[in-house]
Amino acid sequence: MVQTIDTRATFSYVGTIVKYLSVAMSVPLLIAVIYSQDVWVFAVSMVLGVAFGIGLEQLDPNPDLGPREALAVVSLAWLLAAIVGAIPYILAGYGNGSALGHPVNALFESMSGFTTTGATVTTELSFEQHSHAVLMWRQLTQWLGGMGIIVLMIAILPQLAVNGAQLMQSEAPGPGLQKLTPRITETARALWLIYLVFTVTLIAVLYALHLLGAAPNMNMYNAIAHGLSTMPTGGFSPEADSIAAFSPIVQWTIIPFMILAGVNFALFWYVLRDEAAKLIENTEFRIYLGAVALLSGILAVALFRGGAPPTEIGGVTEGVTESALRHGVFQVGSLLNSTGFATADFAQWDTHMHFLLLFTMFIGGSAGSTGGGIKVIRWLILLKTLRRELYTSANPDVVHPVRLGDEVVDEQIIRGILIFTLLYFLLFALAAVFIELDTARIGETLRGTEALAASLATIGNIGPGLGPLGPFGSYEFLPNTTKVLMIILMWIGRLEIVPVLALFVAGIDD
Repeated sequence: MVQTIDTRATFSYVGTIVKYLSVAMSVPLLIAVIYSQDVWVFAVSMVLGVAFGIGLEQLDPNPDLGPREALAVVSLAWLLAAIVGAIPYILAGYGNGSALGHPVNALFESMSGFTTTGATVTTELSFEQHSHAVLMWRQLTQWLGGMGIIVLMIAILPQLAVNGAQLMQSEAPGPGLQKLTPRITETARALWLIYLVFTVTLIAVLYALHLLGAAPNMNMYNAIAHGLSTMPTGGFSPEADSIAAFSPIVQWTIIPFMILAGVNFALFWYVLRDEAAKLIENTEFRIYLGAVALLSGILAVALFRGGAPPTEIGGVTEGVTESALRHGVFQVGSLLNSTGFATADFAQWDTHMHFLLLFTMFIGGSAGSTGGGIKVIRWLILLKTLRRELYTSANPDVVHPVRLGDEVVDEQIIRGILIFTLLYFLLFALAAVFIELDTARIGETLRGTEALAASLATIGNIGPGLGPLGPFGSYEFLPNTTKVLMIILMWIGRLEIVPVLALFVAGIDD
């Protein structure tokens, strides 16, 4: 018998989330008032979003969620958040020649923002083409999606805490959710507080560099904008040249914050509680830092030896240690945990370096971080499981559990990781084939590695790809069919596939 989903309860919960999320448009609305640009755009968008949320709420005044409904709420909340978030782009872009005026482009940009992918369809990033309010909305959507929309709502709305554990478990990146406090609401607030403190700290440091004269174009607007997209590992920037538009000291400043954003935020909670040993003892944390150091070193050596040809933007100086090290560490720190910022046009680098970058993109951040990708802990458990299978093949009578440190990994978690990884690679490969065939249909053929990078950049929530989809390129030229596929990839990639696919298995009943 197929078990069904209570759609009224599900959409009622989603309506509450959409209603309060729409209120976040008051931030770009304030900026619109300050700059006298697009005030009506965000006023109308906020009213429409709130009204839509209230309408959904009325479907069930007292919703009760089970496990299936929790999966549906998380999946649909992220989808409808992107749809509502696209309204300002459509209203602001329609009629002024902006690519964002097209509904598919607007939804692409919105989904890319909320899922912290950072891929864009804008062909010209400038304040002449887009208002300060619209560009800040792009940044804010990434910050809201970074720690998680559901986690935010549970932190600020007590009525959602009843089913908070189920909802957070469905949204949390990685194979498990750590409950830091006895109450799930307090856990959500703790995570968001840490996230907020890191963001504010980065904004303050960036603006201080501006005041000291070390970063002339890092004004308050840019400091806030890049603070809002660094900690969520987002990658959007109001500057067309991304972080290459800023001085080397700004690039060095952003590097540690990008790396921190890829760490399990629960570990920072333990540090605050004078349990810093848990950070150092954490196996995933040590391997994550080791991967950053090793891959950064390999890339830096390649850049030092002239692996990157001169480019117009953010060129790497051959034979200069600081330049090679800065670009090497920055790009690994950015791509490994799916931030997507760039200090150089790596799409123009040598082919062997492209394969190194693709390998880096596959790793991902830590479970419980804001990073995308497969996640370090999954790779670790997969390798340990492979080693166990090889060992037990030769020793069939031996019981050999998979361990992380002193803890035995539950077999259900291992099974879930195997299923996720299989689905991830299957969807990635099928999408790459579709992208290559679909772009060839309109005469915009992407090479094999470029199609692979495009698929990986969206399902892994990374953002930039290779070739014309590189860090200073745009997805605007792609056919709408490919963009729709990428929208779906970004959506299911952020929710780590299972919650979205479960919608089509559980069944729906009115």
